[in-house]
Amino acid sequence: MERLKRCISKKPSANDLEDGLESPEEYTERWTSIRIIYYTMFLMSLGFSIILTGVWPYLDKLDPLAGKEFLGWIVGANPVGQMIFSPLVGWWGNRLGSIRLPLLCSLALFSIASGIYSCLELFATHQKYWMLYSRFLIGVSSSSVAVCRSYLSAATKIKERTSAVSMVSLAQTLGFIVGPVLQGAVTMFGENGYPLLRNRLHLNMYTATGWINVLMGILNFCLFLPFVFKEKRIAAREAMIKQGMQSEKEAWKSIKPDYLSAWTLIFAFFILVFNFVFLETLATPLTMDMFAWTKAEALYYMAWIMAVGAVLASGVFLMIGPLCKRIPEQHVLLWGGFFLMVLGRAVYIPMSDQPPKLALAENVTTTLLADDPNWKGVYGSNFTDVRSDMIRVDLDYKGPAFIEPVSNISDMDYVKDLLGCPSTQEWCKTTQGMTIFQFLLGYAFTAIGYPIGVTLITTIFSKVLGPRPQGTWMGMMTGSGCMSRALGPVFLSTIYTKYGLYWTFGSTAVMMAATISSCFVWD
Repeated sequence: MERLKRCISKKPSANDLEDGLESPEEYTERWTSIRIIYYTMFLMSLGFSIILTGVWPYLDKLDPLAGKEFLGWIVGANPVGQMIFSPLVGWWGNRLGSIRLPLLCSLALFSIASGIYSCLELFATHQKYWMLYSRFLIGVSSSSVAVCRSYLSAATKIKERTSAVSMVSLAQTLGFIVGPVLQGAVTMFGENGYPLLRNRLHLNMYTATGWINVLMGILNFCLFLPFVFKEKRIAAREAMIKQGMQSEKEAWKSIKPDYLSAWTLIFAFFILVFNFVFLETLATPLTMDMFAWTKAEALYYMAWIMAVGAVLASGVFLMIGPLCKRIPEQHVLLWGGFFLMVLGRAVYIPMSDQPPKLALAENVTTTLLADDPNWKGVYGSNFTDVRSDMIRVDLDYKGPAFIEPVSNISDMDYVKDLLGCPSTQEWCKTTQGMTIFQFLLGYAFTAIGYPIGVTLITTIFSKVLGPRPQGTWMGMMTGSGCMSRALGPVFLSTIYTKYGLYWTFGSTAVMMAATISSCFVWD
């Protein structure tokens, strides 16, 4: 543990101590606590992103009848829990005057809920509802983000604030890098994996991610024990000395926050996150529908796409500081954040000259026959070209071999082998498809615009509030983002399933464009 403490400690320079606000020992303890906050934010992001590409195939494996609309509820359960409890946990931290107990409780819950997610095989019935419950509990545990942001504002000086908030955002982005990479790495376990408990519980490419969360949650819990984490607040002391006040409370009470700006930023945060949840909800099923990828292919490719996107976002963080020294922060927010998000949604409107490949029951039958050693082969360029008029090529050829239509696809054990856009989604038959180039370009715009938006909204919001305790306010901002993550998956999955690509991405692009227009008033 001492070696770990040395790794996360930071020694001060002469410039760091020239204001006389703290001793070298206090400086080191303060920055040790800040770096533990960085790791906590990283873990909360990792805990979410590590299952993003795997939650749909995992749900489909446990309950093939659950459907994509229920997927929206599962993805939305996490932010619902966070939305409800973030203001409460923020208020609790303000009330206690300490963040240790709220964080210890939330990290314990995080580990327990992640364990439940990995043990869903043990439940004989209602597995999709247990998955929903586990994701809700992980969302409740993620309410610790509110007190982390509040503490970061209280534990940094004004000159340190932008850099510290950028580092927190970078830590969250790194969580999005490592999460999909880990999900991609554990695909080596396969769907069946290795038995752990009497062949009822398996370590496979879906459950391994939950166990990783459990181990990292336990480590994070240990970092908040009293002999490692020591709370050091300096923002109010800095304001007190600058204003010549007698107490820290008197200093922050004398500074009135701009409530209009604060609420505008909360609304902007809501819209920004609402448009980002597309990647959390629909990225995997969208690629499976548009490009006819298998579950394993979707997991593998999306893991690397998300990882590359997160690396791109990490580079953006390094540019935010220098850019904001030349251009006002609010202008960078509007044009570097929101405008790129508009472009990211607009380019997803279908531009291919070909419709998506349809997933048909006949295609599954053909695939199964082709795998039969007695089956000689079929003519056709790919499985979507083959219908019921398959021609046998053996010597006993007696004409076309007709296959009995399948009356109830939901009863088939091999429904998982259907590739392409499901025929149950009526728009698949009439809408043009999306190209891979479109998907990657839109993802790149999002990978640049979203981190700029999140970082600058949080930074400006913290400065607007001043040195006062920010637990409740940060809880409200976190709650607005959680409301987006709760409403977004349900809205997007429903619109996507029923109406298709034009309505899904057209509506989100218009929403972002309208937000830019409204923010000009605030600017």
